[in-house]
Amino acid sequence: MAEKLPITVDDLHRITTLEDPRISPDGQWIAYVQVTIDRMDNAYKRSIWLISTAGGKPLQITRSGKDYEPRWSPDGNMLAFVSSRDKKPQIYLLRMTAPAGEARPLTSLPNGASNIAWSQDSSRITFLSRLNAAERAYEASGEEASKPKDKLDAKQRGERKEQEETERWDPRLIWRIPYRTGTSYLDDRFSQVYVMPVDEDSSSEEAKPRRLTDFDANHDQPQWTPDGDFLLTARNTQPDVDQAGRYTSLFRIDVGSGEHEQLTGDGYTAFAALPSPNGQWIAYSRLEIHDRFTEQIVRLAIMPADGGEIRDLNMELNRNTGDYRWSADSKALFFSMENEGRTQLYRVNPASGETTLLVDAVQDIGGFDYGADGRFAYAASTVQNPSELYLQPADSDEAVQLTQVNKAFLESVIVQDIHEFGYESENGLHIQGWYILPVGYQGGQQYPLVVNIHGGPHTMWGAPTQSIWHENQSFAAAGYGVFYCNPRGSGGYGQDFQMALHGDWGNPAQADVMAGLEAVIEKGFVDVDRLVVTGGSYGGYLTSWIVGHDDRFKAAASQRGVYNLLSFFGTTDIPLFLKEQWGLEPWDNPMQLWENSPIAHAHKIKTPLLILHSENDFRVAVSEGEQMFAYVRRSGGTTKFVRFPREGHELSRSGEPAHRASRLNHIIDWFKTYCPV
Repeated sequence: MAEKLPITVDDLHRITTLEDPRISPDGQWIAYVQVTIDRMDNAYKRSIWLISTAGGKPLQITRSGKDYEPRWSPDGNMLAFVSSRDKKPQIYLLRMTAPAGEARPLTSLPNGASNIAWSQDSSRITFLSRLNAAERAYEASGEEASKPKDKLDAKQRGERKEQEETERWDPRLIWRIPYRTGTSYLDDRFSQVYVMPVDEDSSSEEAKPRRLTDFDANHDQPQWTPDGDFLLTARNTQPDVDQAGRYTSLFRIDVGSGEHEQLTGDGYTAFAALPSPNGQWIAYSRLEIHDRFTEQIVRLAIMPADGGEIRDLNMELNRNTGDYRWSADSKALFFSMENEGRTQLYRVNPASGETTLLVDAVQDIGGFDYGADGRFAYAASTVQNPSELYLQPADSDEAVQLTQVNKAFLESVIVQDIHEFGYESENGLHIQGWYILPVGYQGGQQYPLVVNIHGGPHTMWGAPTQSIWHENQSFAAAGYGVFYCNPRGSGGYGQDFQMALHGDWGNPAQADVMAGLEAVIEKGFVDVDRLVVTGGSYGGYLTSWIVGHDDRFKAAASQRGVYNLLSFFGTTDIPLFLKEQWGLEPWDNPMQLWENSPIAHAHKIKTPLLILHSENDFRVAVSEGEQMFAYVRRSGGTTKFVRFPREGHELSRSGEPAHRASRLNHIIDWFKTYCPV
């Protein structure tokens, strides 16, 4: 075997990740999405694969590189998926019985289709497609455009439509907040609920998608009730208010008549409804609408399908819940939960509320499914592996690794262990942290240290967190130790801990991070004269806040940070976030927000500061980076500003691969310039 080498930034292109595992109804197969990076195209390729639950070699079943969202029909004969192989995402069907044949397109809607769910008898699907009022009216009229005469005619029609759409928004009319999100501006289209049969022998009229909603409001993933008579979804109940997505209720739609019944009240935001297989229960997620909305934990709620008391199932656990699945007999609901740096899987009895911990390994579970035979399939990262697929038998608490997608990569590189430790911050508060020794570490020697700070501020990191796996290993490979922690405000430690930054983003978290730094220094491997710090989003805020109040760091890299709370309010796509985090509007006490903004202390920054920001970041606008750069430079500080075109707030996680590598290279080069290894 060849000698293993340190991980490089360029190794980002070699890492494969797995998503969205789905167990077949007979329990024999798992369909999942495999994500690779095409360096030539500077793009991600998503394909659907199958693997037997008994193990063996995986089988690739789609090859366009633009396929995702695999969903088994309940009878197991078909697999529906979404593909963007022809520009707009459309739904395709693959027959899973002999003869299998090619995938056939099921939808051809002008604005695409996604969010698939099957009826229990496998005869119909429901999905979402986005339309504006004029498009809905045209669709309802029954008129149909003439078919293109040939490929040239089709091409010209497509180009004409694109031109008309561009002209329709030139100039752009803004009438709501947010008016942009992700990396694009919002238009006047909203997701609507459709149903359609899947039988190839249906008449052309019967085979058409049928729309069940007609609202200027977005709908959530629809789900069938077991009898096939109704759909459950969620939609905005106050579509004209700012951040309308904050105000959603559950609705039951009669598939035959199209009548809508509201199931939940307006005191909570309700979403992600999932009916039990016996039709008795509806599980869903909810958040109480109050002045501290974004600081609270997500509740896993349950309600009787025919009405009655609504109960929250996770409040005693006092942790955020994620995805959930029903058992086939409806006697258990399985859910994922963030807890102290790891993702756990639990079972809860819907009648009694009794919970049982099922999966508690040191893993970051990105998606799971529960099979009718009691087995779990999940995609996860571990300390030593960025992503694989696992299967946990019903009668065991040990999971079996089914895939080896990163085997060749891991056999060629050095992966450093991640060491967990706990320490005390101010007033004896316990904080959880981790450190990584640099590649080539020798006992008795001291090394430079990277302090890495997460965003949110309600994110939770852990030893196996996938989003920072390659980044932290790259820092270690470059010769730096790494320290990170979950300071106050982080998820995974209960609601009080998560709410602890209310009205003060800087001081409590700074105390927790710096106490952790001192605890790592006490371990003896850190050179106290060679410390650097970085973080993104809220982590960018705290990075700049710290170097505005402490000169011990030799270099800092602040990424996509909130630096001016006053201007953040007017440029972000989540303006209510500021009020919920600080308890005030900007005009209530502008000086409080100013004094708690890193930019107010920028003139004191003596640490060489690298600022990185994306030009299409509509969560934290690029103007935040522009201001920080100008303030530091004009006050005599050392700084450089790196701007990434086309990118948004998710640059470090899902941006163009070349930009992700460039970002990390810029940070490491900056650290090496001012804090050499």
